[in-house]
Amino acid sequence: MSDARSTRVRSPRTETDDVATTDRAATADRARAADETARDETAGGETASADETGDRETCPECGGRTRVEGAERVCTDCGLVVDADRIDHGPEWRSFDDDDANPKRTGAPLTRSRHDRGLSTEIGRSTKVKGRKRRRLARMRTQHNRAQISTKRDRNKVYAYTEIRRLTGVMGLPDSVRDAACALFDSAQDESLLRGRSLEGFSAACVYVACRTADVARTVGEVCAEAKATEDEHQAAFDAMNRELGLPIAPSGPAEYLPRFASDLDCDPAVERRAGELAERAVEEGIANGRNPVGVAAACLYTAARELDAECTQQEAADVADVTPVTVRRTYVDLTDE
Repeated sequence: MSDARSTRVRSPRTETDDVATTDRAATADRARAADETARDETAGGETASADETGDRETCPECGGRTRVEGAERVCTDCGLVVDADRIDHGPEWRSFDDDDANPKRTGAPLTRSRHDRGLSTEIGRSTKVKGRKRRRLARMRTQHNRAQISTKRDRNKVYAYTEIRRLTGVMGLPDSVRDAACALFDSAQDESLLRGRSLEGFSAACVYVACRTADVARTVGEVCAEAKATEDEHQAAFDAMNRELGLPIAPSGPAEYLPRFASDLDCDPAVERRAGELAERAVEEGIANGRNPVGVAAACLYTAARELDAECTQQEAADVADVTPVTVRRTYVDLTDE
């Protein structure tokens, strides 16, 4: 009896299913191997972290325990500082009103030197945008700026604030003076003092008044020399604010200008101290009455330099104070006249 040959033939579909089954099994084996490797690495990392934590909690010198004191980790046995200047990953702000609040910084802080307190947004410029899109953004920027400044009141405020920022920047004044000047202009605008007067004059007058209230020695001539307004426009604005707002400023004295003039003349501290004594004497005896305090301050410095044999001429003192040598000489004669 002959062996019967099998006439069964494997179809291509059956072979494909077998290959797919084999691939799935190999993929599952690789996945299991990867999971085991990851578990081993995680266990090793946890062990290493635990070892590092143990090392930090143990003193490397004596093996004692350590404790955290402020920003340092100190050994309780030998006093060795193990870690210093620890990084605080918490927020850098503190909330005194509500501990549950979460203030986040979303831009520049509020400022009085802008008409909108710095709250409005601006459409920026980019060199990467070309063609039609760039022209469209330019039109959007124009309409956005017009929407921000919709009234004449806002337009005047923007112009005046810009002039105040320019003045304070050129004269090297602090930001507190700039903000005070902007707040003063806002008060003048609320009282309707701008009608028929120059905006440049009000800007210069606000900067001058802010300097006077902050004890920053600046003269009218120095402010008007950098401003776009004349001294007449400045005087008109100052008189209007002083009359309607009641500015809390007193007449300036010669002692306010002594530190700046002494620094410009490079005088010794002893000369500056003696000049301060002479300025007090000039006020008490009435020598400074009816005279320019700037010229009196220059004369006091010149007199103190003569008494202490320091190098200072009448012309140098007059140039620093922007007065004539005759003004310095007259006050010098009154100070030295017994």
